[in-house]
Amino acid sequence: MSGIILTPEELAARKRRNVFIAVAIAAFVLLVFAITMAQLQAGVLERPL
Repeated sequence: MSGIILTPEELAARKRRNVFIAVAIAAFVLLVFAITMAQLQAGVLERPL
């Protein structure tokens, strides 16, 4: 069973696209983490001692 044969240019484009998607997901995760940490820090400062 033979699949689709991709040209070297198509393979390179696929790799670039996958790297971009991975970087975008990592940036989103870091953004959510930073926002969460900032909100937790704000909550710690507002609580009574």
